[in-house]
Amino acid sequence: MLNIEPIPAFNDNYIWLISCPDSKRAFVVDPGDAAPVEAALSERELSLAGILVTHHHFDHTGGVAELQQRHAAQVFGPHNEAIEGVDVRLGAGDEVEVFGQRFTVLEVPGHTLDHIAYYHEGNTPLLFCGDTLFAAGCGRVFEGTPPMMHASLQQLAALPGNTQVYCAHEYTLANLAFARAVEPGNQRLAQRMQDAQATRDRGEPTVPSTVALELSTNPFVRCQQPELLASLREQGRLESDDPDAVFATVRGWKDSF
Repeated sequence: MLNIEPIPAFNDNYIWLISCPDSKRAFVVDPGDAAPVEAALSERELSLAGILVTHHHFDHTGGVAELQQRHAAQVFGPHNEAIEGVDVRLGAGDEVEVFGQRFTVLEVPGHTLDHIAYYHEGNTPLLFCGDTLFAAGCGRVFEGTPPMMHASLQQLAALPGNTQVYCAHEYTLANLAFARAVEPGNQRLAQRMQDAQATRDRGEPTVPSTVALELSTNPFVRCQQPELLASLREQGRLESDDPDAVFATVRGWKDSF
């Protein structure tokens, strides 16, 4: 059984710490800063066995070199030579073993062209998706295209509904405010906003989410849902009901929201 904890970094990043009750070692996902990782390892009396990287942005890789040097940790990441220190470069279908649990690599380009995610299929499936799928949102399309990003999100949305979604930022309240603008009549979304606000008021993370929760409240994975299309049409924002076009419309709206 894996224990997964968020390590807060910068203003709103989460570095995910993966440990196992039977081991004094740990993995981390997307360590943009080494200092909070070192503090978490020291507090828990753990050593670092490995690092999983989803994409090349500095807030996900900035601590890799220091952690690798200090702990001789094995680094896994995408096929992008710009990410220094990666020992094992991964593509779609490759597997990584974390404390006996297999994670399959999914290629999810759009936010960046090199973006990958790590998926463990089990009784409680796990997904580390970096900046592709957020709680109630998705990453900006920096290097890919809207159809590319939409396809990546659909790939993740097709995972089992109970999949635990570990994204890399605490953007949930802002994302929900936008989602509410897109679908003001979505009652499941209204409830999620209340729940997320209460969670943040307690000082707790709003993630992980689940795929099922995203399918009911995240506009970026709802581009084929009649309710979302009707809402966009009522607001005069629906130019085409083609799913890629709908996604591009919603993502463009969010960029200036």
